[in-house]
Amino acid sequence: MSEQTVRWGILATGGMAAAFTEDLLREPEARVTAVGSRSVAGAQRFAERFGIPRAHGTWQELAADPEVDVVYVATPHAHHLAAATACLEAGKPVLCEKPFALSGRQTRALVELADERRLFLMEAMWTYVNPTVRRVAELVAGGAVGEVRALHASFGGRVTAPPEHRLWDPAAGGGALLDLGTYPVSFAHLLLGAPDSVTAHARLSPRGVDEQTGVLLGYDGGAMAVLTCSLLADDERRAVVYGTAGRIEIPADFYNPGSFVLHRDGHEPQTVTAPPQRGNGYGHQAREVMRCLRAGLTESPLVPLAGSLAVMDTLDKVRERVGVRYPGE
Repeated sequence: MSEQTVRWGILATGGMAAAFTEDLLREPEARVTAVGSRSVAGAQRFAERFGIPRAHGTWQELAADPEVDVVYVATPHAHHLAAATACLEAGKPVLCEKPFALSGRQTRALVELADERRLFLMEAMWTYVNPTVRRVAELVAGGAVGEVRALHASFGGRVTAPPEHRLWDPAAGGGALLDLGTYPVSFAHLLLGAPDSVTAHARLSPRGVDEQTGVLLGYDGGAMAVLTCSLLADDERRAVVYGTAGRIEIPADFYNPGSFVLHRDGHEPQTVTAPPQRGNGYGHQAREVMRCLRAGLTESPLVPLAGSLAVMDTLDKVRERVGVRYPGE
């Protein structure tokens, strides 16, 4: 890694890998030098598509590549633990797609390994580094709407994938919660912290994954968060933060918003609009990773590992409440 250029390796070749790579190619301080897949042919196709000079047919080969400074793990989340572990064991810093893993236990294993190796590790929760969301968090922390009493957030999308798709497969960590529900849960954690109580209800598929889930997070101070996620129906994907002196409304998509409206008692509503987004919106987290690497940090202050662990613990509690179990648990 030079003072200016950070060399990235991409682990996996699916849609997320492509979207992130597209944004990396827009970053002048980033260079995509290698891609790794479970087949040479798949890696080569991806490399040709994006002009990447090196293609590897195994994750281990990518992790061992001396021309790679940091690896972005973009596999489906059932494979995050194995993929990120391979990279950390090879001495590579890691940006891993959300959620870090399938459970708090698996997430702790990654965090402990990164700590043992003194390597950078960050969950790719792009919401936490989004400047508009950061501004909402600053306003809430500064008391712009008084004390928060309630938070509502939802993320639903009607999925028509065939029965064999990973979203319906328990072994793949399927269901709405880990794919979509992690966003409203993470948003609640960002603004309110870890909850003191967790209540949940879900509709389960015949194979035992959640098709849709409702979550109520309770806080001893009196605040609550009402969250939903669904693979059965589209919703507005919006969020509202209600306080004793106003509210903040974030339209779709609240996890990557283009604007929000601040309502304060005694004032006219104020619309805050974000600058035009560059690319797919993943550049913010790429820049945060590169900033941290240059500073010699092993975690990001914007996406702290303790926060990722806390979110995973809440997701575990939701799954326990609704009866979703993955193989091996």
